[in-house]
Amino acid sequence: MTGRDMIAIGASAGGVEALIATLRTLPGDLPAALFVVLHLPAQSPSLLPDILNRACRLTVLHPKDGAKVAYGHVYVASPDHHLLVEHDTIRVTRGPKENRHRPAIDPLFRSLAYSYGPRAVGVVLTGALDDGTSGLLAIKQRGGVAVVQDPAEALYRSMPQSALAHVAVDYCLSLAEIGPLLTRLAYEPMQTEQPSPPTEELQREIRITAMETNPLNKHDQTGKPSAYSCPECGGVLWEIQDGKLLRFRCRTGHAFSPESVLAEQSEQLERALWAALKTLEEKVSLMRRLTLQSQENEHSWLAQRYETQWREAEEYAKLLRRILLQGTLELPGAGNEKIEEADPETLA
Repeated sequence: MTGRDMIAIGASAGGVEALIATLRTLPGDLPAALFVVLHLPAQSPSLLPDILNRACRLTVLHPKDGAKVAYGHVYVASPDHHLLVEHDTIRVTRGPKENRHRPAIDPLFRSLAYSYGPRAVGVVLTGALDDGTSGLLAIKQRGGVAVVQDPAEALYRSMPQSALAHVAVDYCLSLAEIGPLLTRLAYEPMQTEQPSPPTEELQREIRITAMETNPLNKHDQTGKPSAYSCPECGGVLWEIQDGKLLRFRCRTGHAFSPESVLAEQSEQLERALWAALKTLEEKVSLMRRLTLQSQENEHSWLAQRYETQWREAEEYAKLLRRILLQGTLELPGAGNEKIEEADPETLA
């Protein structure tokens, strides 16, 4: 009998250290395949397979599209590509971003849930915001096992906390305990239970990520239209109520949790304010110059008019600069975490 032999692990900020601690305890002959998504900058070369190969006894690599799944291997998502698994075949795609990321954790988790049902194990490690929660819920709904790093020891605890809040998690463990658990789950035969069939919605979302088709353009949207626009492309976001979890997807396939929408809106607002500050400072400079020129030409009424505009723009610029420098646009995350997930170790 087969054990829980298809294991997906998702991490973000602080994830390299967490992955090393998890994988180093696994035996080299583990009767399972592992799939890893770590949020990485799109244009940054990833040395993660090299780092993990030095830390564990399994074979770690970036897979090619169409590769066959093999036990004893750890398949790591490449930068700017989603990693999916379809019935023992690996898919590497550049589908729409999810939760502002490509690769994202949720698509990988959903693909394992769809293809393997009870054989799937999902593991959510350290990270900001909440990528991984929706995919972990899909794994649970298909009879798989949900594992979460104890938020108390996570460097960034938002991702584990989100999973715990929305999913009936089977295990909440320290990093030192997760590796031995995965080994035990891989070796222990499963109870012969008939899994619930995958939903059409689950299959549809996997097809969107795989770029096989876009069912959303065939008037086959899941959920209902919302009053919000997609931060990526400006299209209408459709609301999907997945158990207790609210999430969004647009017509072109971009997917977001509410926290991800807020984070992207915050960044867009900050960019807009910096642009406004630049325009105001240019206006101050020009009005000052026109004021001095009018004074030299003895056009006092015109100089007064320009100076009034100069002083008003200067006050607005001071206000904007104060708002931006105080960082009041940052969204408060759990434990006062910043939205930015860039992490020095992920740039290696």
